[in-house]
Amino acid sequence: MLNLFKFWGGVKPPSHKTESNNKPISVAPMPSHLVVPLHQSIGGTPKPVVKAGDKVLKGQLIGEADGWISAAVHAPTSGTVREVAMHVRPHPSGLDSLCVVIDPDGRDAWIEHAPFDLASAAPADVFAHLQRSGVVGLGGAGFPAHGKLTPAPNVAMDELIINGAECEPYITCDDLLMRERAAEIVRGTALFRDLLQPKKVLIGIEDNKPEAVAAMQAAVTALGENFTVVAVPTRYPAGGAKQLIRVLTGKEVPGSMRSTAEMGVQVFNVATAYTAWRAVAHGEPVISRIVTLTGNVAEPHNVEVLIGTPMDELLKLARPHPDTDGILMGGPMMGFLVPNRQVPVVKTTNCLIAHSERLFPPKAPEMPCIRCGSCAQVCPHELQPFEMYWYARAKNFGKTQEYNIFDCIECGCCSYVCPSRIPLVQYFRFAKSEIWAREREKKAADEAKARFEFKQFREEREKAEKAEKLARAAAAQAAKKAAEAAAAAAEPAAGEAPAADARTAPAAASAADSEKAAKMATIQAAMERAKAQREAAQPRNTGELTPEQQRDLAEIEARRQAAGISEPPAATQEPKAE
Repeated sequence: MLNLFKFWGGVKPPSHKTESNNKPISVAPMPSHLVVPLHQSIGGTPKPVVKAGDKVLKGQLIGEADGWISAAVHAPTSGTVREVAMHVRPHPSGLDSLCVVIDPDGRDAWIEHAPFDLASAAPADVFAHLQRSGVVGLGGAGFPAHGKLTPAPNVAMDELIINGAECEPYITCDDLLMRERAAEIVRGTALFRDLLQPKKVLIGIEDNKPEAVAAMQAAVTALGENFTVVAVPTRYPAGGAKQLIRVLTGKEVPGSMRSTAEMGVQVFNVATAYTAWRAVAHGEPVISRIVTLTGNVAEPHNVEVLIGTPMDELLKLARPHPDTDGILMGGPMMGFLVPNRQVPVVKTTNCLIAHSERLFPPKAPEMPCIRCGSCAQVCPHELQPFEMYWYARAKNFGKTQEYNIFDCIECGCCSYVCPSRIPLVQYFRFAKSEIWAREREKKAADEAKARFEFKQFREEREKAEKAEKLARAAAAQAAKKAAEAAAAAAEPAAGEAPAADARTAPAAASAADSEKAAKMATIQAAMERAKAQREAAQPRNTGELTPEQQRDLAEIEARRQAAGISEPPAATQEPKAE
């Protein structure tokens, strides 16, 4: 019996899962068109490899991975590329991204595809195949799977955890996937096990999904795998990677640690394991996923849908009620209202909730914080949200970083329990975005300063080299004239030769000394000019600073040093752009 642990905080909101988990997974009909964003995962934006008018087949590559932390994108069906253009993506910002728009031809014709030869493939070949197949984390983060399958150097892998917790209310896509396709999930888990070589494999599922627990246990037994299926207590956000690691292993992952592999543990979503197995066993890239349709609808259920399907067309399958006023992507705790209903389904779209004021009544007006500490009691990362709120509201972003605002996972627990109805997560998102924006601006300014100073250094160096060259030329000319004069003086009589030689030697020595002195004087003058220019460029408003301003300057200098920015620049080559 595995000994379970507890994580700090968390809440237990109404689950609303029974509405959509009592029907089998259905297959969505072909949409009128597909809008496939090229950027659907963490990392670089894939490069388009098709253009308007191209004919494509189902599974054909349309976006090539850009770098190691990136994943390819494929055509979800056969048809014609209408355009490669900017379209609104499903993101709270409502910003556009580059998308490939495909008009289906109705044939749904596949490219030639075959199983991947695992027996003769090295791990690097498997990683490359998963990247080419577009396998990313389907639990919400969207991190390319091949990147997480690369073991951390000098760290033994203790546990591989497959995340089937699905703690967010309303979402049941993973529940139905485990019930109906457990064997393929277990095979995908075995693939990850062979690549990471962990000491044990744990499959964590919340105990409010007994059918999924039973199906996974049966699949593990039938396939003869030594995996442990664990029913974990239902508590939001138990499905968070760090919280699930704590519950199953007792390990506390530091908030600043972004890669859990450094702790000897790695976590994958059940849907990620499923798609990885499909990519290896059948040669199928990620072109579809299971999505929960629920909320203010007549027929909530789960459906397998092509990536790029417009959300308004998809939601019609669940027959939304007339008072539906928007679409919530994800769950009510961490999800967001999409900017418009035509945005497409992407790889990380696990749930669409028909929004209405009947289900989600508007919050009462925000009231002042009473510092009750309820938010701190439920924060799963043991932060102090009320302190971060005060400083975020005052735009004192340096203090928010002192309270570790970037450790916040934006789970929404603090906002859920706040008696003053303060949208705390929105304040934290605002503070993070402002800090990122200012850091980008500061980095750009530092780079511009470095380029300017290097330009000055280069110009002074060129002046010094030119002066040195002129000095050498002048010294050589003087030495030549002295040699000619000595030769002329030595010609009259052979008896006077020793005296002439004695006169010539001091002259040559004097010419060499003058050459060296001219060179040193030129270099010293160039150094003095550079020093004067640097001193003139120094800020003159830092003489009388308050203690708070001195602390701020010290924090900025610490960040400069952490970013590796040295002053003055030690570059030896001229940058490409000035």
